[in-house]
Amino acid sequence: QVQLVESGGGFVQAGGSLRLSCAASGIIFSPSVMGWYRQAPGKQRELVAKITRGNTPNYQESVKGRFTISMDNAKKTMYLQMNSLKPEDTGVYYCNADVQYGVLPSQRGNYWGQGTQVSVSS
Repeated sequence: QVQLVESGGGFVQAGGSLRLSCAASGIIFSPSVMGWYRQAPGKQRELVAKITRGNTPNYQESVKGRFTISMDNAKKTMYLQMNSLKPEDTGVYYCNADVQYGVLPSQRGNYWGQGTQVSVSS
């Protein structure tokens, strides 16, 4: 069974830092693409950052220079280091991954974690 488990959310003041982790299990290989999405109250879920197995990152413009995404292929774990946090970064952060769960090429899918809350006060 494929599982994505996030951790590391919390409550911080503006300017503070948090580090999120997303551990994947039940998969054969390290995910080909992993990403962090967030959803603020009353808003749609949006992409924050994503990274490929080859460690090519892509960031939403608003987090460039403040957030760093990385992936440990051996541990099948993705991280998001968030620095200089702002109140507008508040939301539930979700992990998303394209994974292969079986040996056949067709045995792959896209999965979501349960989410972790990040709250930034002004």
